[in-house]
Amino acid sequence: MRYEELADVPCSITRPLVIFGDRWTLLILKYSFAGVRRFNAFQSTMGISRSRLRDRLDRLIDHEILVKRPAADGAYEEYRLTEKGHAIYPILMAIRDWGDTYMAPDGPPVEYRHRGCEGEAHAHLTCDHCAAEVTARDIDPQAGPGITPRRELDD
Repeated sequence: MRYEELADVPCSITRPLVIFGDRWTLLILKYSFAGVRRFNAFQSTMGISRSRLRDRLDRLIDHEILVKRPAADGAYEEYRLTEKGHAIYPILMAIRDWGDTYMAPDGPPVEYRHRGCEGEAHAHLTCDHCAAEVTARDIDPQAGPGITPRRELDD
């Protein structure tokens, strides 16, 4: 299957890979949440080629995750997270939690503290019905309204 064809797969885990399927896109998002907004700042911070950065930024704009607009002083353009972009934060926090657990032998390199109480933020899965915390062992995937029956090969 070609990379572009992933968008046609009726799976809400597979489809986003068209957008997030490489390290550069996730790093752009990480730095966007950290306040990086200018093209040159992304480029110098990440060490990414200008053409690759342009491609990834354009993809995030095309998918309405980032928006490009003039800066407050009008001297340059900046990239800002949209509402759809802000909805990605729990994904990054889940990756960070996994990295802290399995790839940080000396402890977390950064702690993400709640401004209101100084507690640490973590990603958690909960049931929308009973509010219980769930893991993969508690989940039973079932067909949803967005799946279409596969046609038989001889149809």
